[in-house]
Amino acid sequence: MVYTSKKKVFDKIVRYIKEIRIQGATNIAKSALTAYFLLPSVKSKRMLLNARPTEPMMWRVLQLANQVPKEKILEHFKEAQDKMNKSTLGLIKNGDTLFTHCHSTNVSKALIYAHKKGKKFRVFNTETRPLYQGRKTAKELSKVGIKVTMFTDSALATAMEKDNGKDKEFVTKVLFGADALIKEGVINKIGSKTISEFAKMHKIPVYVIADSWKFTKNKVPIEQRKLNEVWDRAPKKIKIKNPAFEFVPKKYISGIITEHGLMRYDNFARRLLKGN
Repeated sequence: MVYTSKKKVFDKIVRYIKEIRIQGATNIAKSALTAYFLLPSVKSKRMLLNARPTEPMMWRVLQLANQVPKEKILEHFKEAQDKMNKSTLGLIKNGDTLFTHCHSTNVSKALIYAHKKGKKFRVFNTETRPLYQGRKTAKELSKVGIKVTMFTDSALATAMEKDNGKDKEFVTKVLFGADALIKEGVINKIGSKTISEFAKMHKIPVYVIADSWKFTKNKVPIEQRKLNEVWDRAPKKIKIKNPAFEFVPKKYISGIITEHGLMRYDNFARRLLKGN
C-alpha cells in the first residue's frame, strides 16, 4: 500500500515535469529530487531524465542524490539564489525598463528582491506561446507591486522599441534565465535568440541569470513538443513545428549572473570547465 501511494506521487511528478506543469529548471530539479527519494532506483532516475532531457540541473541533482544529503542539495539552491539576487540588485538602475521572456525562477526572484530593496523599474515581458509561461512571470512580479506590461510574442519590436515623441525609447536591459549553460552560450526558451539579436542590433545589453549547476559539457538536445500545443486538430496536410528551446550564442550575452557573481560569459565558462 505504501509503495502504491509513493508510485502514484512519483508518476504524477514525472507527468507534470513532462507536460511543463512544473516550470523552471530549479523547480524541476527540486521536484525530481522529491520524486527520486520516494522510489530511489536507477529506473526512477532514468524515467525522470527522460521526462525532460534538456535539463542539466535535474541531471546534476540526481547524480548528487546518492552522494550528498537532500538537505545539502536544497541548501545550494537557496544560497545560490541569495547570491544572484545581490548581484542583480547591483545591475539594476532606478528607471530601468527590463525585458524578459518566458518564466525563470532565478529571474523572478532576483527582480522581486530588487523591488523589495527599493529599486524603481518596470518590466516588459512576452506571453510566450504556445504554453503562455510569460503569464506566470507577470503574475509573480505584479503581485508584489512591480509594474508589468505584457506583449504578444509577435510584438517583440514594439515591446523593445517604444516611440516617445521625436525620440525612440528602448528597453534598457534584457534579463533571461536559462535551461542549460554550455561553453558556446545558453539554451533557453524559443524566441530568446531573436530577442537577443534585436537587442544586439540596438545596443541593449543582455544578461543571463542562472544557477551554475545548469552548466554542462554534454550536448543538449532541442526538445520538440507536441504539435497540438500549437494547433489542436490542425488539418492533416499542414506541417507544424514546435521546438521548445533554442541556442543563444555567447556573442549576444553581455554577462551572466550566477552564484559566482556577474561575469563575462567566456570567463564563466572557463571557470566551470576547470571545475571551480
